[in-house]
Amino acid sequence: MTEPARPATTREDDPASPPVRLLLVDDDPLVRAGLRLMLGGAPDLEIVAEASDGGEVLPLVDRYAPDVVLMDIRMPTVDGLAAAEELRRHPHPPQVIVLTTFHADEQVLRALRAGAAGFVLKDTPPAEIVAAVRQVAAGEPALSPAVVRQLVSHVAGSGADGRRARARALLGQLNDREREVAVAVGQGRANAEIGAALFMSVATVKTHVSRILAKLDLSNRVQIALLAHDAGLLDRE
Repeated sequence: MTEPARPATTREDDPASPPVRLLLVDDDPLVRAGLRLMLGGAPDLEIVAEASDGGEVLPLVDRYAPDVVLMDIRMPTVDGLAAAEELRRHPHPPQVIVLTTFHADEQVLRALRAGAAGFVLKDTPPAEIVAAVRQVAAGEPALSPAVVRQLVSHVAGSGADGRRARARALLGQLNDREREVAVAVGQGRANAEIGAALFMSVATVKTHVSRILAKLDLSNRVQIALLAHDAGLLDRE
């Protein structure tokens, strides 16, 4: 008998859980001050360090072990894209959310391919930024289904044929059930929605997602979504 889908719990729901450790990265001190003000008031979030450039990120990650890095994508010396790619190679990488002023430009897409778990606009209301950090810390991407669809329909750069062949080869490693879950992730569905659509519990969905990430050596659900798009699986919706 299939278990009923249950909502995921967050650290906000469980006061006994340790707070989400957060690293802020932006070259503008006023932006950092604003982020510190809006995030520092949340009881389940703790700002452990700040940086003004992407080149400072890796040493601070090694020193403070943040759970989430909230990082500007455009910085003058080492930008957020280069920093995200460097963190992708870290043995215990934190989740990364990129800050941007654009909804779906090439740099955002490259950051997501490099392992970022999502992005927020700099003019996003404070409550939504706090919610995005909580989502990413809980293993969910900070992207709405509409944004996922927008991103995968605007994939930039050349080599689409090569990406499709590579994506199909990678997804060929999955069994049928894992493939169904990968497509659902690509459609921007949350775990509870996937469970309801595929008649499985949220815990089972999470297990399948974890197996997909491990099998394909991916960092997060956003990369599963982009891979499903590259393989052409979302063209069949």
